[in-house]
Amino acid sequence: MDLSTRYLGLNLRTPLVPSASPLTHEPDNIRRMEDAGAAAIVFHSIFEEQIRAERRELADALIQGTDSYAESLTYFPESEEFQIGPDEYARAIARAKEAVDIPIIGSLNGSSPGGWTNYAKQIEEAGADALELNIYTVPTDPDISGVEIEQNCLDILAAVRETVNLPIALKLSPFFTNLARMAARLDAAGADGLVLFNRFYQPDIELETLEVSPNILLSTPMAMRLPLRWTAILYGRVHTNLAATSGIHRGTNVLKMVMAGADVTQVCSVLLRRGIEHLFTIEQEMKNWMEEHEYDSIEQMKGSMSQEHCADPAAFERAQYMRALSAYLPHTGGSMRLSQ
Repeated sequence: MDLSTRYLGLNLRTPLVPSASPLTHEPDNIRRMEDAGAAAIVFHSIFEEQIRAERRELADALIQGTDSYAESLTYFPESEEFQIGPDEYARAIARAKEAVDIPIIGSLNGSSPGGWTNYAKQIEEAGADALELNIYTVPTDPDISGVEIEQNCLDILAAVRETVNLPIALKLSPFFTNLARMAARLDAAGADGLVLFNRFYQPDIELETLEVSPNILLSTPMAMRLPLRWTAILYGRVHTNLAATSGIHRGTNVLKMVMAGADVTQVCSVLLRRGIEHLFTIEQEMKNWMEEHEYDSIEQMKGSMSQEHCADPAAFERAQYMRALSAYLPHTGGSMRLSQ
């Protein structure tokens, strides 16, 4: 049985790719992922704002008290004690490359034109096999138009594309006014892959302390519906590779995404919940289903249930919304059931 696929110019053994997460910080974890069946790894993200904050904190620490005591000249730490920012990130990628044989995909979340390009170059020089641009932004200025937001994504891609020779994927938000058009523009601008979608972690309010706090909720299988839909719609409309992420917890989830048109699936929440070794379980579930249904390869099923090939293309559009609502009937027990 052939589970191989191709993504960002890389020949991968399966579509199973752990996405950027705390699990991909350590070489030991990355080795365990390879042993469990990961076909490639998206390295944990480097955030430009975090680098800036760390540099400010370091600068404050280095000058604290130096204007008061001559002895403070000996306070300056050795540089090895402060391995922060893109240099350390690049070294971590290099260590990961030495630890495993599978491809390592760098992940970058920048906030300025110089940040995107400078860090992208360092990631390339560290030996990464590809680069994922994690475009995570929440526009709050009412004077910024949708056109400007879209152009900013295109400008980031163009700047990084000009700087590095790595294959580039963009991890996108689902909130564009016309996602199909945006995907086509990114495809035409040279994106090698699109990752559908970035999960926006929403804050919460602590009533007792009256503080706004981060609230990270791991995905459930229901979360796969959105990337499934758009993967199916975009398959055949763009030439770029498609990576589906969010809600992928079982082998059958992976197969659905592949049938919709995904080249790879990125997994995260289920590994945080069940452990890295769950990758092996997912792969076995894939093999069992494919054997039972007489599929010989991943390529055989890729895109078979996309909008382009689906017997009912409207199933991915507005018509299905109306059908779904009309199919629901009230139940006297207070629950809801689907009509048969």
